[in-house]
Amino acid sequence: MKRSDPASARAFDRNAFLILLVVLTVALAWIIWPFYGAVFWGGVLALLFEPLYRKLLGRLRGRRTLAALATLSVILVIVILPLTLVAVSLVQEVTGMYQRVKSGQVNFGNYFAQIVAALPSWATGLLERLGLDDLAVLQAKLTAAITQRGEALAGRAVDFGQDALDLVVGFCIAMYLLFFLLRDGAEVAREIRAAIPLDAPIKARLLERFTTVIRATVKGNVLVAAAQGALGGLAFWVLGVHAPMLWAVVMAFLSLLPAVGAALIWGPVALYLLATGQVWQGFGLIAFGVFVIGLIDNVLRPILVGKDTQMPDYVVLISTVGGLALIGINGFVIGPLIAAMFMTAWQIVAAERAAANVEAS
Repeated sequence: MKRSDPASARAFDRNAFLILLVVLTVALAWIIWPFYGAVFWGGVLALLFEPLYRKLLGRLRGRRTLAALATLSVILVIVILPLTLVAVSLVQEVTGMYQRVKSGQVNFGNYFAQIVAALPSWATGLLERLGLDDLAVLQAKLTAAITQRGEALAGRAVDFGQDALDLVVGFCIAMYLLFFLLRDGAEVAREIRAAIPLDAPIKARLLERFTTVIRATVKGNVLVAAAQGALGGLAFWVLGVHAPMLWAVVMAFLSLLPAVGAALIWGPVALYLLATGQVWQGFGLIAFGVFVIGLIDNVLRPILVGKDTQMPDYVVLISTVGGLALIGINGFVIGPLIAAMFMTAWQIVAAERAAANVEAS
């Protein structure tokens, strides 16, 4: 009877184990996928506030549980509470805006008519050729669309309740995970590093890049977006624009896009003010937008982010937009992160090939 080759048997066992490992990994990802956002932000917050945890750990003489609880309390006070207050104000303004549009207090048709009246003849002729000169039809379509959207949202009240429940559950999961990542993060990081099947120098460079990009992206983009949104909302409030909190939040989200960002909101508003005869307000908003809101991106972002990401602006822009389009709000971190890891991996390949060519010559 022919005996089996021990080497072949070991290879078969190893391949079977690798298949099992892949299956288990996919299965775990499938199980936690409904709350991947909570898991993701728990990890991101742990990376961001790990330096604070280290400082508190030293002050508390190595008591890890107490230091993790203190760090979690700080996060709740300086991050979660302000976001909750902004969310409540935003809901109130969105509801008020919808009611004003439905009652006719806010009439986009009149706004459009004022802008058209101030346009030169060549511009009005262009609107006529495009079929955009019939203000009554445009107003009716816009009102119908807003009303239809409002009725659809009202009909989804049950879904909103489920979404709110999912949000609360996700928040609890993120905070629970954050506590343990802060307290046991060093051990978890060591186990992850040991399990990654790469050479030690490559592994160290990739993990360092991973941590640096996440910290730089979140810290820089979020603070810049908050600053630009707050200043834009303040300008709208001074000018008497309806729902300044709503527009502040929209500008903050758009500020996640480098170069363009908040100008997509304050620019059209400034043009409307100029077209309706509010010349000083319009030029004032343009000046404020260019020299205050716009320059924040050029002043704060280098200070907060520096050159840590080591990516060209166009790569950051494309990866951010692509990430937002594919996976939503989490994409403004995941998109640039993937782009940075991609560039780092190819830099490692290029360096190794260059070293091999030098040795061969």
